[in-house]
Amino acid sequence: MVIHFECPYLGSTVELSQERIDHIQRRHGHTWPELEAEIQMTLAEPELVRRSGRDPQTRLFSRYFDTIRTGRYMVVVTVSEHEPPRHWIVTAYTARRISGGTQEWSQD
Repeated sequence: MVIHFECPYLGSTVELSQERIDHIQRRHGHTWPELEAEIQMTLAEPELVRRSGRDPQTRLFSRYFDTIRTGRYMVVVTVSEHEPPRHWIVTAYTARRISGGTQEWSQD
């Protein structure tokens, strides 16, 4: 099973494979499937996009939701390949604050 999320920032869809769903459920059990809508919205309308400091093909999309616990960021980590063009989700998790990476784009 592969789920596709629209991501206007990348001008493409982003894949979420069963293998990555299994990873998210193991590592961040409260995230999938409970926060699928928040993952979708984070990719569709991010508030912040950062580049990983370790891998230039990795981006971290973030958006704040006051409906996640007492207020948290949804962070969706994607990897992009150029030949052939492909984008996929590595992981997704919630965080109290944003850390790491270099800011690439901000809604503000």
